[in-house]
Amino acid sequence: MDFDKYLLRSEDEMDFLPIIPLNESDHEDQQGIEVPPEIALLPLRNTVLFPGIVLPITVGRDKSIKAVNDAYKGDKLIGVVAQKDSNVEDPAVGDLESVGTVAKVVKLIKMPDGGTTIIIQGKSRFRIDNVFEEDPYFKAKITKLDEEDSPKDADFDAYVANIKDLAADIVQLSPNIPSEASIILRNIENPAFLIHFVSSNLNTDIKDKQRLLELNQIRQRADLLMQLLQKELQFVELKNKVTHKTKTELDKQQREYFLQQQLKSIKEELGGDANIGEIKEMQKKAEAKKWPQAAKEMFNKGIEKLERMHPSTPDYSVVYNHLDLMLDLPWEEYTKDYYDLTKAKKTLDTDHYGMKKIKERILEYLAVLKLKGDMKSPILCFVGPPGIGKTSLGKSIAASIGRKYVRLSLGGLHDESEIRGHRKTYIGAMPGRILQSIRKVRSSNPVMILDEIDKVGSDFRGDPSSALLEVLDPEQNNSFYDNYLEMEYDLSKVLFIATANNIQNIQPALRDRLEIIDLSGYAVEEKVEIAKRHLLPKQKELHGLKSSSFRMSDKVIEKIIQDYTRESGVRELDRQLASIMRYQAKQLAMKGKLKTSLSVEDITKILGKPRYSNEIYKTANIAGVAVGLAWTYVGGDILFIETSLSDGKGDLKLTGNLGNVMKESASTALTYLQSNAKKLKLDNKLFEKKNIHIHVPEGAVPKDGPSAGITMMTSIASALTGKKVKPYMAMTGEITLRGQVLPVGGIKEKVLAAKRAGLKEIILCWQNEKDVQEIDSAYIKGISFHYVKTMNQVLELALA
Repeated sequence: MDFDKYLLRSEDEMDFLPIIPLNESDHEDQQGIEVPPEIALLPLRNTVLFPGIVLPITVGRDKSIKAVNDAYKGDKLIGVVAQKDSNVEDPAVGDLESVGTVAKVVKLIKMPDGGTTIIIQGKSRFRIDNVFEEDPYFKAKITKLDEEDSPKDADFDAYVANIKDLAADIVQLSPNIPSEASIILRNIENPAFLIHFVSSNLNTDIKDKQRLLELNQIRQRADLLMQLLQKELQFVELKNKVTHKTKTELDKQQREYFLQQQLKSIKEELGGDANIGEIKEMQKKAEAKKWPQAAKEMFNKGIEKLERMHPSTPDYSVVYNHLDLMLDLPWEEYTKDYYDLTKAKKTLDTDHYGMKKIKERILEYLAVLKLKGDMKSPILCFVGPPGIGKTSLGKSIAASIGRKYVRLSLGGLHDESEIRGHRKTYIGAMPGRILQSIRKVRSSNPVMILDEIDKVGSDFRGDPSSALLEVLDPEQNNSFYDNYLEMEYDLSKVLFIATANNIQNIQPALRDRLEIIDLSGYAVEEKVEIAKRHLLPKQKELHGLKSSSFRMSDKVIEKIIQDYTRESGVRELDRQLASIMRYQAKQLAMKGKLKTSLSVEDITKILGKPRYSNEIYKTANIAGVAVGLAWTYVGGDILFIETSLSDGKGDLKLTGNLGNVMKESASTALTYLQSNAKKLKLDNKLFEKKNIHIHVPEGAVPKDGPSAGITMMTSIASALTGKKVKPYMAMTGEITLRGQVLPVGGIKEKVLAAKRAGLKEIILCWQNEKDVQEIDSAYIKGISFHYVKTMNQVLELALA
């Protein structure tokens, strides 16, 4: 409520002398005032004048000043109406409300700044019938609205008493309204004047006040006023609650600040603040630290800066964290390498079965270290299918030479800041993953595994593989620069070992820095040994069967490998063994005992019917079908190539989701057969009258590469001659138009895939013989190899 507009205030707040109409007889006499039929109008912006109320008004508009002056010289009566929109500077007729109050200009005061202030008193309500003049000011024909007498019943008396109580409550809760206002309210006895007085002072929207003025029945006016008062009271109570809560919180903050200041003073008296203790602790650590001169100088500069800072400043934590990193990094701290080659070999053999090439390379590295005492660490990269133990091998290498081990997963990395770190001025900045790992292991010569280096992303945020060029170059990594550290760090003693599934996905410049060691898949015999030595004991322990004495024979394990898995690694085998252990655990829990050994029949019962079968190679033996060998990033695989002839014009059709190189191999094969038709005893007319359709099954899988060349040629020749390809025979090799067979890659994976599939003969290029010799002869027992130089030799062997 706005009672303070009408009550006496201190001189510095007073714009004018407020007038309080305490003589209610004035209000009773005003009904008898003679209201002229035509009157000048005074539009008010933010105010509604009620009958009996005295208002001081500052008049600013030229039109309004003229109207007031003319009225003051005449009968001193003027029609006061509210504007519909208070933002309108120069109102038109449509901007004025239709109901207003006839007011008497009690006093007109000319102000020193040229403005005019008038004191007016509302006399009677009126309605505008017609505005007949707009210049120099509004003049209108009006009709006086008579006030009805106040009802003399208990219901209305209750309304009046309630209005007084609500208004008094608002006055009491509002700190800006003087308490004298409640005395005025209690002394008003005329109900109509009370309603007008409270309505005028109500802190509500101008439209609500206008509604109060327009209501003819006093009972309706009292009802609406009471609703508005209730709303105002709720608002004041809520405002008080919020103010009190805010004040309480402010008081609490001021109290805490005061206590903090006192605490600070006490600490200074006792011998310094907490941050001084922190700085001294850092300096003490730095004195015992072995680090380069450049790092020492940078640290001392940072400490000097920190001493000048207040702990509450934002930069304090930035400088503190940077110095903390410098102290945590193992600048010249190295673990001692063990040069016992026999023990290292034993550790590698215990942890991993097979992998002779890698073990020899690690032992060579140790031998050089033993003789020379120091050398730049090689950057090794293990490439092979998933599940063959590339990552775990890194841990085994660390154990064999007595170094700390740390693994850095690069799969999906897309921001070079992850490698090089962020500028320390950024919010949430931190060093790169390389330095974080070094900090964690507290050694400057750990074995660091860069896992899945072929899966590093590259987009608009940066190219981490380019950032790795500096890390993985033995000539550069002795001065690796991290953006957060802001100085160089020596990584030359770190033994980096990268792992990858597909070397083609590694950036060429990065690939050039890596010493690639190919890891091919395991043979069945190797998998049996791995299962016995590592997988079975691990799964027994995981399933609470460590103390159980049941056994699995080599024959049973071999059955699981051949009938339930098709992989180069051993992950699927591990899962199948876990299924068997779960079944055994259930049997032990329910029956209290287990069979001493599992048979082949038990395996079928536990794992269900075999998922894979070699019978397919028997049933598929029809003319036009040849078996090829393929390499995939998960190891070797078998693929069928089918050729069918149909009547037509000699067109060649290729299906099975083939790549361009594979399509070209099919065209080369067909051209060779056409050009050598006489030698091969083929009918030339077949090529003109028959359409040739070559299909490679599993059409959803993309296939490409030149290694299926001789298989496609054999398939076409088989279809054209009607001769079947020898059963259990597979082949791989590239072909030329001159009839030569060229070597291809991935021989070990392909041969092992053929062995897994139960094939007995393989045709290869003579230059691939050296690759076969690298495979342990025990793993390829039962397979005959045919080494050929020409495509004629292939056909003689395959179609015999």
